[in-house]
Amino acid sequence: MNIIWGILTIFIGLFMLISSIIKSEFIIYKLLVARSKILWGKNVHNFLMVSGILVIIMGILMTIGFF
Repeated sequence: MNIIWGILTIFIGLFMLISSIIKSEFIIYKLLVARSKILWGKNVHNFLMVSGILVIIMGILMTIGFF
């Protein structure tokens, strides 16, 4: 079961990373940007890029059974 959740987490992290790189107009990403812009201001895309990388790392660790 950890493999399924790990892979799902990796896909979510990839979505965040790719969307922040291209500054997507997809509605889910726009909602993430709107919530994060309150705290991070103009650096919101950089914050979501780093967050996406961290989520990918957590997904990899979940997949290999570290958690």
